[in-house]
Amino acid sequence: METQTHKVLILTVGQTLEPLEFSLSEHTPEGVIFVASQGSQPVAGELVRRYGDALRFHTLLLDDPEDMGEIFRKAREALRKALEWEARVIVADITGGTKTMAAGAVLALSGQGVTFSYVGGAKRDDKGRVVSGSEQMRLLEDPTQRYGLREWEGFRRAWNQCDYRAAQEFLSELLARPLTPSELRFYGHLKGVTEAMLDWDLFRHKAAGEKLKEHLEPALAAAEAWGHGAKVRVLQALKEAEARLSQIQEKEGKPNTALLSDLLANAERRAARGRFDDALARLYRAIEMAIEADIFERTGVLLDDEKTFTEAYKEHLSFAKRYQEASGLREALSVAAGFDGALGATNTLAQRLYAEYTGKGQLGSLLAARNQSILAHGHQPVSEAHYTNLRDYLRGFGLEPAPAWPNW
Repeated sequence: METQTHKVLILTVGQTLEPLEFSLSEHTPEGVIFVASQGSQPVAGELVRRYGDALRFHTLLLDDPEDMGEIFRKAREALRKALEWEARVIVADITGGTKTMAAGAVLALSGQGVTFSYVGGAKRDDKGRVVSGSEQMRLLEDPTQRYGLREWEGFRRAWNQCDYRAAQEFLSELLARPLTPSELRFYGHLKGVTEAMLDWDLFRHKAAGEKLKEHLEPALAAAEAWGHGAKVRVLQALKEAEARLSQIQEKEGKPNTALLSDLLANAERRAARGRFDDALARLYRAIEMAIEADIFERTGVLLDDEKTFTEAYKEHLSFAKRYQEASGLREALSVAAGFDGALGATNTLAQRLYAEYTGKGQLGSLLAARNQSILAHGHQPVSEAHYTNLRDYLRGFGLEPAPAWPNW
């Protein structure tokens, strides 16, 4: 018969009938789903015989009640059946069956909005079984709820995928839970650290530095006080990354190798998320930045800023106007290589890259994919190979990304 199944009870079934009957009487469900072994199926059948007219039943049979994987799958199937019955409340009673059955059911149903229960007792016989008539029902807290395991796992995945907005959202959910003062401090500061990483990923270096200065040390101190090695490892690695961020800030507005390495690392993060058009665009800019940084760090001259052409370079001032008016990378390389040549320098980075672009080198063909991409002048998507080929080529010129940010 059809019954309303507002509450569904999932029962792991062993060889003893009484605790299962006690669970039924305590929970008063409208529907019951048995997870039973071949050996315990008769116990489930007896319950159906006794209560089948009043309750809705479904039985899932295990071939091996000691197989954790099979138990996990059957428990998930039981959950799907309960949802198919449109259950508003789902309770999983793990009293019956093997210890492996109980463990597999908890593993499968934790974090799924299921309440757990267990029938214990004040008295036990000489075999450790609860004496009939002394049964006691215990409701068990889902540890994933108490400790925010779902939110933490979501945060961890989002962070490792460099999705710092999503990571912040998971931390906000975690912070909305009842937490101890220590947990509130740690996760509050960790959210500040995550906001800093988003700023850094978007090249907002000053804002990132300010937030890391405010939040990183307190978060690290809390992790160390807890003795959480993995959290300490990540936050300590961020302390090292923070030093590189300081180098970028010290030369704000100037092309430099620290900023160049940061840009290349940013490209790596985009590529890791499959955003190869964005990643390749960053490599294109990195070539331009590399020659600007090389010249600036050797001479103090910013090719696009006439004011930086001191007396020693006044006779070469025309290169500034030419660089400002360069219509593309090829022309920019030509101007930079010419400037180095006018100074009497040989085999500079600009000169080598320009020779590669205009001669028999690979640079021109490697950049063709970028020039034909949707983000440049064409309509073609950029593949992973387009990105990795140019990245590896540039590494041959010493253009290396900064170390990757740590993962949880």
